[in-house]
Formats: sequence, C-alpha cells, structure tokens
Amino acid sequence: MGTLGRTGIEIHPLVLGTNTFGWNTEEAEAHAVLDAFTDAGGNLIDTADSYSAWAPGNSGGESETVIGTWLAKNRHKNVLVATKVSQHPQFKGLAGPNVKAAAEASLKRLGTDAIDVYYAHFDDPNTPLEETVTAFDDLVTEGKIRYIAVSNYSPERVREWLDITASTGAARPVALQPKYSLVSRSTFEPGLRDIAVAEDLSGFPYHALASGFLTGKYRTEADLKQSVRGDSAAKHLNPSGLAIIEKLDQIAQARGVAIASVALAWTRTRPGIAAPIAGARTADQLGPLLASAELELTRDEADELTALSDVIGA
Repeated sequence: MGTLGRTGIEIHPLVLGTNTFGWNTEEAEAHAVLDAFTDAGGNLIDTADSYSAWAPGNSGGESETVIGTWLAKNRHKNVLVATKVSQHPQFKGLAGPNVKAAAEASLKRLGTDAIDVYYAHFDDPNTPLEETVTAFDDLVTEGKIRYIAVSNYSPERVREWLDITASTGAARPVALQPKYSLVSRSTFEPGLRDIAVAEDLSGFPYHALASGFLTGKYRTEADLKQSVRGDSAAKHLNPSGLAIIEKLDQIAQARGVAIASVALAWTRTRPGIAAPIAGARTADQLGPLLASAELELTRDEADELTALSDVIGA
C-alpha cells in the first residue's frame, strides 16, 4: 500500500481514473467498474470537474455526477474521492472566489459533505499563487475539503506553494499528479520527483499506460486504427518504444500477467510514486489493472525497463 503524503492514510497500489464516466462509459457500467474496483480493495477514485466537457452534449461534471450516484448507494464503503478545479467551462482558473464556487459545485454533484483530495488541476499564471493557496486553505478550515493536492505544476511553482504554506501556516499539499510513464518521464523527473521525495508528497501519475501504448496493443501502424486513442499512441511507435514493449512482453509472459500489469507495476518502483492512475471503460477491462497492484517486479526487471526508458529521454 502507498500512503497519502504525511497523512498516514494508506492508498491501494492502483488509483481508479474515471474520465470516461458519463462520456463513453454509461452510468450502469461505471457503477460496475466502481464496484469491481472497491471490491478488490481499491480506495482512491480520481476525477475532475471538467470530465467530460469535451464530449458532444456534455458541459463538464458528468464524471462527478456518476460517481455521486454510486456513492449514494455505497456510503458503507471506505473510499476517498479526489477531484480537481480550474478547467470546468464555468469555473476556469484558480482565483479565490472561483475555487470556492467550483468546490461547492463539485460537492453538489458528488453528493458529499467534503472532498477528500482537492487538486489544483493546472497552474493559473493570471492569479497570484498566494490567493490560490489561501482559497484552498479556507476550504480545509471550512471542512469542505480534507486534503490539498497539485496537478500539472512545474517544480518551481510547487516549491513556491510549499514556501507559502510554510510562511503562512496554510494547509500544505499532500500529493502531486504528473504525467508519467515508461515513455514519458521528463515532466516528473528530476524536479518534481526530488520535491516529492524531500517533502513527502505522494506521486499519483496519470497517462501511466501512455494512451494504451503500454498495453502492447499498438505495435504496427495498422494497430493504431483499433481505437480512438491510436493517434495519441502513435508518437511512441518507434524502435525505442517498441523495445520497451518487447521487454514488457518478456516479463509479462514470464510472470503470467498482462503487459499493462508490468507497466503499471514499474511506476511503483520509482522514487516519489505512490500509485499510478488507470481507468477502465468497462469492468472487464479492470483485470490487468488490478493485477498490477499484486505484482512486485524484481530489481533486475525494473532496472532493465528503466534502462530502455532512459534511451527515450522523454
């Protein structure tokens, strides 16, 4: 089990991503995914107030609404919900009043009294960071959020946030959410990684399977047509990327697991990483993701994968 910063709260080795809920995962299927995840011991669900504003007919908050209807029937389950602010079409940015209004809207959609983990989704250069930090701290004081976290921030801005909390006594972040995988490491390493390790911030990386590339389903140009995510995976379809897939495949076959399980397990071997985020459109797709939580790579396996990843330098 990973931990949530310095809180002492244990987190299952897999965080459930839910950006397909209310988009290409209908409510009934989403509830089945949540049931399967929590029945397997999963306890952190990740969403955002902007999921899935990009889909035709949606306006943002659909994922939160679906999670809220599930929570209403599953109050007995000991789960944490993380959501985010700054990208909802009606609540853009991180100005103080906007943060508070967006939190209220998220609370209503989730049907809960408090958000367990509230992320600043993207940095807002147009708002003084002191104002944002104060707004988040006020929400903690009011009991509307329990813990603060930061997503997609530069190392310099995370350090600035921490410095403000140190000087003002405001509640400090407990987690970071960077883009991170075997084929995309530079956003987190070394800057955010070093801060995470030094400051006990839990890293919960998204895109840990690189738009499906690290499941092994895309190995030729023709494979890219299998899914709408094929275009996003295309940039990894090169000799260095395919060398990683080959090694993942070797380890997966030797260990009797799926390629995706190995790729997710690798992230947990990395300093500063508590648990990767991965989503499933259907409950049937959860198996390899959950299996990753039980898989502990040997040092040699992890080192071999890291060496191949180093070649990419991404």
